[in-house]
Amino acid sequence: METHTAIQPTSVPDAKQAGTVRDRWSFAVPWVWTDRMLTTLEQGVKGGKWFSLIDKVYAPETLFWAALQVVEGSGKAAGVDHVTPERYAEYWSEDIRRLGEELRTGTFQPQPVRRTYIPKAGSTELRPLGIPTVRDRVVQTALRDVIEPIFEKIFAPQSYGFRPGRGCKDALRRVEELMKAGHVFVVDADLKSYFDTIPHDRLEARVAEQISDGRVLSLIRSYLKQRIMDGLRDWEPEEGSPQGAVISPLLANIYLNPLDHWMAERGFEMVRYADDFVILCRTREEAEAALALVQQWTAENGLTLHPTKTKITHAVDDGFEFLGYRFERGTRFPRAKSLKKFQDSIREKTRRTNGESLEYIVSNVNRTLRGWFGYFKHSKRYVFKDLDSWLRQRLRAILKKRSGRRGVAKGDDFKRWPNAFFAKLGLYNLERAHASARQSSRR
Repeated sequence: METHTAIQPTSVPDAKQAGTVRDRWSFAVPWVWTDRMLTTLEQGVKGGKWFSLIDKVYAPETLFWAALQVVEGSGKAAGVDHVTPERYAEYWSEDIRRLGEELRTGTFQPQPVRRTYIPKAGSTELRPLGIPTVRDRVVQTALRDVIEPIFEKIFAPQSYGFRPGRGCKDALRRVEELMKAGHVFVVDADLKSYFDTIPHDRLEARVAEQISDGRVLSLIRSYLKQRIMDGLRDWEPEEGSPQGAVISPLLANIYLNPLDHWMAERGFEMVRYADDFVILCRTREEAEAALALVQQWTAENGLTLHPTKTKITHAVDDGFEFLGYRFERGTRFPRAKSLKKFQDSIREKTRRTNGESLEYIVSNVNRTLRGWFGYFKHSKRYVFKDLDSWLRQRLRAILKKRSGRRGVAKGDDFKRWPNAFFAKLGLYNLERAHASARQSSRR
């Protein structure tokens, strides 16, 4: 079996690398992680565990920075107390002082999480999402900012999800590198309800391997046991880390980190993004051995592989899906669920009954097009050509209805509103953007 070659992740530098310690840990909050602490982190803390961290969590600077991240972040929904980030910003300086005192004296208690449900992409199923109160988001953000570098130091290089300086594109790039190197047999793994089934006791034990501050451990435990309110129902979870909580992605990575190292030590090329991972092998026998190891590890660690979604596939002949893309026959393109989600979003913005001006509709659609292209620009050209045509057809249908005629656009409608008409309006052209991106990559 081929020996795994470790690749140093950009966010987990070696102490001997060039540059200042601050440059190597640029994501670390400077008033928490001083140069002296970062040097200790690189060289190894005495006793192998970190003590006295709670004072870093309740420090005014840490809480203020955390509050700023929460207020300016993308999550605008209110928790069980009905306070939105916008409302919280009106009195945050006063509440930050209260939070700091509650954390310092050990009287802080998280409020229940409001359970809501969001649609799963390309499915009729709903995904449960927990919405903590804004002040709980502030405390969780402060907690994450304090402990994240400790675990970044030990995270494996093949883990890409929810980590500073890493992301989906890095994971996808690694997958393509491995496929080009001949790793074409893929273990396509699916952890069943991972976030909802993480065993609390084992997760707490993994955190405690690095941290000995009892008050920090108690704070993490209080968030794992945080009550959930779903309508009139109210309960305390016995396992899992709620999706929607600020601290959950870090805790999820902590729990799966031993799997990353375990597979690498046995020579397997695994690429993981949170709970979504693939293992790329040179032969089917290798893939079968890798799958057996994953089955063993998950069973021993209280997790379950989905019996029908977990499979071995050939990357070229059969294809597989990972992080929104489908890989097949040496190329990649948006998987069906990703494409449906995108088209549903465009359909919502281009209904024939839309009363906005065409200029506004185009501007609104462009925001979605640019964001979608930024992620899926590595797809084949025909994907963009077909979508451009489909979108212009929807816009022609709007114009046709406004001119008092029914039905889809056809025949003379293409002469009345040619492609150049929409280009003049500034409609973002996916095919042209793809061609431009390919030219730039060749330079």
